[in-house]
Amino acid sequence: MKFSYHRVQQKKDFAIVQIDNPPVNALSDEVKEELLTVLESLKKNNKAIILTGTGNKTFVAGADIKELGKLDENSGRKRVFRSKKLFSYIENYPIPIIAAVNAPALGGGFEVVMCCDICIAVKEARFGLPEVGIGVIPGGGGTQRLTNIISPGMAKLLIYTGKVIKADEALQLGIVQKVVEQEDLINEAEKMAVKVTQKAPLAIQYSKIAINEGLSANKEQGFDKEAELFSKLCATKDKNEGVHAFLEKRPPNFKGE
Repeated sequence: MKFSYHRVQQKKDFAIVQIDNPPVNALSDEVKEELLTVLESLKKNNKAIILTGTGNKTFVAGADIKELGKLDENSGRKRVFRSKKLFSYIENYPIPIIAAVNAPALGGGFEVVMCCDICIAVKEARFGLPEVGIGVIPGGGGTQRLTNIISPGMAKLLIYTGKVIKADEALQLGIVQKVVEQEDLINEAEKMAVKVTQKAPLAIQYSKIAINEGLSANKEQGFDKEAELFSKLCATKDKNEGVHAFLEKRPPNFKGE
């Protein structure tokens, strides 16, 4: 299937999705809607997705500043709810999404990164939420997701000052999980995807649910959700296959059942 703003490369058990909206891969309304379509089309036949951008100027750009200048309260509300629809979809996507950050990820681009499960970035990447500098706040969940990744105090510092941080600092804060050279980015992301796809897909999916729901619940509710999902997995064919493979000292053959 051919898309207007995205390039899709299908691998054995995962797909690579490149946002391709030059010059800065801006998240226009058309790009948002098409990305939803792209991801929806890939979720049944894949065990992981790599999300990256084309070029080396920007991973993904958020709002077009000229468009932002035209917004009033009503149009602004419509815009952020379109973003919320996409970002929530990415965050709760049933299979892992690995962000391969090829260039600076600021504003909406950083918010996309925070929706993904794992982030690998090039050394040249930069991260930040500069919205207060133009009189607004992050509107795609940045104020909420960043405080689930780093301390509230550090999140406030980054948001209040609009500070842009380097990839190494993002790694230290836990925003990024691995920093690599530009030429190694996709290869390292593919290695990560292969490791994920070798595990039991239902177990990965349920782990994601437990983690995501636990972030918005109290500790006891999180424990209860984890126990519920563990119990369900005990009745799956994959659990039996995993146990037998371990005891027989052979690689498992998971079916997602």
